Amino acid sequence: MPDQRRALLLAVPALAVFAAFWLLPMARLFVVGASGPEGARSYLAVVTNANYFRSLVSTVGLSAGVSVATVVISLIAGIFLQRNRFPGRGVLVSLMTLPLAFPGVVVGFMVILLAGRQGLIGEATARLFDERLVFAYGMAGLFMGYLYFSIPRVILTVMASVEKLDPALEEAARSLGASTWQVTRDVVLPALMPAIVSSGAICFATAMGAFGTAFTLATQINVLPLTIYNEFTNYANFAMAASLSIVLGLITWAALALARSLAGAGVAAAG
Repeated sequence: MPDQRRALLLAVPALAVFAAFWLLPMARLFVVGASGPEGARSYLAVVTNANYFRSLVSTVGLSAGVSVATVVISLIAGIFLQRNRFPGRGVLVSLMTLPLAFPGVVVGFMVILLAGRQGLIGEATARLFDERLVFAYGMAGLFMGYLYFSIPRVILTVMASVEKLDPALEEAARSLGASTWQVTRDVVLPALMPAIVSSGAICFATAMGAFGTAFTLATQINVLPLTIYNEFTNYANFAMAASLSIVLGLITWAALALARSLAGAGVAAAG
């Protein structure tokens, strides 16, 4: 009995923080979302309203595309960096983590400097083809910005997972006549699958809710975080902003829950 009381006392601070910073705000958000003229039906507006639905599809599509591209690039780069030693490798890995220190607004500004109206790409294409290529202010620019700050997170995860691989398994496969591609496909990738799934899910969740970069580039962009911002800032439609926020959170939570399930199954299969 004293042990149970002590455990309860130790849990009180965590429960208080959970209630104050998650439970109560979420409950309030649910209440506000259902307080509009349409009541609880406002939660269905994301699929019944064409503008909100386009925003949702754009956000999910962009986040999924960024996640896939990030995982592919980071997987190749992470395996190479972990398996090869060369002069300047440590400096290169350190520089690759630099984007983690930049807020979304800075990332958006860097995309503008690269692909904006006065960007480097526009200057180069104007000199070469007499036509300025500008794509910073649309979904392509946002894709580049999200890719920029997503790759370092996934590369570090991949490198840590590759370091833990058992070299004996790969040597055994090679001794049985497996090619490099077969070893990668049948040994390395299955062993890395939990890390791939979990890091890809985190990348997806980050892209779904990212706001600073989208806000900086927002000229031809229609993603859900910007839609939510416009609803409560420009239109004072707090109920719709709250309901869209709940929908965004539920989709992100479902993706993370699915990833946890798949990553757990991957760990079990690898074991």
